[in-house]
Order: sequence, then C-alpha cells, then structure tokens
Amino acid sequence: MKVTGTALPFLPLYRRLLPSRLAGLSLALLKATALELAILAGHLLLYPSGITQERRTTPALPSPDTTQLPTETSPPVVLLHGFIDNRSVFVLLRRNLAQHGRHQVESLNYSPLTCDIRTAAELLGRHIEGICERTGSRQVDVVGHSLGGLIARYYVQRLGGDHRVRTLVTLGTPHSGTSVVPLANAHPIVRQMRPGSPILEELARPAPGCRTHFVSFWSDLDHLMDPLETACIDHPDLLAQNVRVSGVGHLALPVHPAVATGIRQALDATRTGAATVTQADGMTVA
Repeated sequence: MKVTGTALPFLPLYRRLLPSRLAGLSLALLKATALELAILAGHLLLYPSGITQERRTTPALPSPDTTQLPTETSPPVVLLHGFIDNRSVFVLLRRNLAQHGRHQVESLNYSPLTCDIRTAAELLGRHIEGICERTGSRQVDVVGHSLGGLIARYYVQRLGGDHRVRTLVTLGTPHSGTSVVPLANAHPIVRQMRPGSPILEELARPAPGCRTHFVSFWSDLDHLMDPLETACIDHPDLLAQNVRVSGVGHLALPVHPAVATGIRQALDATRTGAATVTQADGMTVA
C-alpha cells in the first residue's frame, strides 16, 4: 500500500536548497504536518456530531420463510476513540468497513472527564457484553486509537477480556508510555500513559494464555509518541504484530484510506488464519 499526496509547487526549489536526505525527511514531515492540520480542521467540524452516544440497534432476524445459505460471518467491530475525543473520529473508517461488508460496527464514547484507564476498561467490558447479547456474537473485534487502544488492551489483559476480543487493532497507542508534552501531567490519565506508570507496569506483567490477536499500527511521523517505538507492542506472552506506517501523523491513522485497508486486512487475516504481515518487522505503508 502507498500513502501518496499532491506535490507542492515549491518542492523543486526546496530540494535544491537542502541536502537530499534532509530534504526528503523535511518534505515528508511537511506533508504529514499539512495533512494533520487538514484532518484536525475537519475533525473539529465533525466533533459536535459525536458527543452523544450512538443509538443501539438490534440486527433484524431473518424471516422464517426465507431459505438462507450458510455464510461465514465476521464478529462486530467496536471502535474506541482517544484522549479528549469522541466517536466522530471514526466517520471515514466506519464507512470504509461498511463498504467492505462490516455492517455491525459500533463506537463507544467514554467521558472526556475520565481519569482512570481501569474505569474506562470496565466500561468497555460492559459495552462489549451488551453487544454480544444483542447480536448473538461470541466475540468482537476492537479498533482503538491512541488512548483507546490502551484502554482496550487493559480490558483484554487485566480484566479477562481476551475471551471476548478476537482481534485488537491499536492505532498510535503508547504501549510503553510516551514522554511528549510534560506539562500535560496535570491530568491523571496522562500520567497513566507515562513510561513506568503503574498501569503500564501492570500491562508488562506475564499474560500466559492470552487469546487475543494484537495488531499495532505505529507511524514514523507520530508527534505524540516519544519515542516513536512506544506505539509498538513488545510482550513475550502476546500474539502481536507491529505495522509501520510511513508518511502520516497521529491524527491520520484512523482516517487515511490506506491505513483502513491495513485494518481490514488485519481483521480478515485473523478470521482466515492467514499471516497479517509478510515481513518480520511488519508491513510498511509508505
């Protein structure tokens, strides 16, 4: 997969003024920053539409007079947003999943005033139990952006959620803690995302027999991950694959169509038992 963008008119001059390697890196950063700002502007417009919880619907039962051929169904997909965000961040991803046959997709809004990852993980667990009860599905897939991925991972590892979550896809999640923006430590949940926090120490503990398949997408231009590799999962007991995304930033991960394709491939690979990535260090989106 390729993440591509429109060339800027001043790029030839820009390349002449800087050494080739530095120009290439700076150009990629410039393009990624421009994309992040555009996404931020669009998300601010959509944000009010996602403040309330979405309406829950029960799938219609087939008519008893209708003869149906057996089909292989996919579990529902649960989308979990990041810090001080809401479900509106997943508008494009939901559309992409629906266009490719994933019609049972639900989002969970947790309060922006949430101050504890454990509390949010318990809420996620209740939400998933409700989905399974309404849909008759034994398991779900979860896609978590940023903090949302950490909340979902805590549910899976520490609250027994591995029997409910078949696949957990994380997008720019600080699995080992991020040191960015030290002044944000005033917020308790930010402190929980710092390296060495009690929450992260819990997640580093042994997790023998964990049944969930983890796929972590991390970006080489993610301005909120410090260091960048903190968005990778490194745990000896977890079945995890890390997917490197090149050329996009933190906000683009749940929005970019190439990343959405990678998410679908990860979910489908778990269903079919195929390998999610073809290289040991993951799939590169460049």
